[in-house]
Amino acid sequence: MIGSGFAKGMWVTLRHFINTYVDDVRYGFRKFSPNVNNFQDRQGPHGEGIFTVQYPDEKIAMAERFRFVPFLVVEDYDHPDRPGKDWCTSCGICAKVCPPQCIWIVRGEDPNGKPIPEPEAFFIDIDICMNCGYCAEFCPFDAIKMDHDYELASYDRTSSHIFDKPKLSKEFRYWKSIAPTRAVEEAQARGGWEHKDAQKAARRGGSSRDTAAAAVSAAAAAPEAVAEAPDNKEAKREEVRARRAAAEAPVAAAEPTSAAGSGEKPWTMAHDDMEKRKAAALARKAARAAKK
Repeated sequence: MIGSGFAKGMWVTLRHFINTYVDDVRYGFRKFSPNVNNFQDRQGPHGEGIFTVQYPDEKIAMAERFRFVPFLVVEDYDHPDRPGKDWCTSCGICAKVCPPQCIWIVRGEDPNGKPIPEPEAFFIDIDICMNCGYCAEFCPFDAIKMDHDYELASYDRTSSHIFDKPKLSKEFRYWKSIAPTRAVEEAQARGGWEHKDAQKAARRGGSSRDTAAAAVSAAAAAPEAVAEAPDNKEAKREEVRARRAAAEAPVAAAEPTSAAGSGEKPWTMAHDDMEKRKAAALARKAARAAKK
């Protein structure tokens, strides 16, 4: 019969339309209350009628592999040996493979001009970032992950979307909270989340097969970060950080920053301040080169 398919389709639409009001009466309009969580019933397989997610009171759960802007992984701020320690070594691979070239890094140096494996400055222009995830894929130290925070809109089109290192840095426990399954898979692939020095020390004490099996079992049972064995160069690095903090004390006093681990969003660097810090970093490099 001509038009039977059209009639069946319109009947399905009409049935959903009627079920919408029936569902409202059955729930007593509770599903629109911000104090009642009916999200699973409304968006689950047993939901009926026409439903709209009441954003921003309701948000659809993000998949673990959802990717938005990158962020830098640092050790937990309450880590016993390495609180807030950067995983990034400022190797520059992420900046090289970035298709839109939106990553800018300043490698850290000690007072003698010798490079140290940690970034002095790290910037990402999220307005240019295409969320491809190449930086996270090519990072050899797993120091870059893709975030799930997509609510980044603002009225400032110049400086608020240029993320600096304090705003990009997030604890390791944050990564495990947004992607617990992937964190366990990566721990199994690399033989545990211990530092390489700790893994070498463990291999000296037993066979590599037993050590890898123990690391995988520990990661699957409790994917908490394992404390790293003390580094012989850690004392020297702490001294370098103290000198750098003393040299940049006037800048830190003039610019408001949020305490690490306080739960507040880190401050966003103004465009002029960012340019000043870039110029200062380049000036220090030029001065060291002139001394040589």
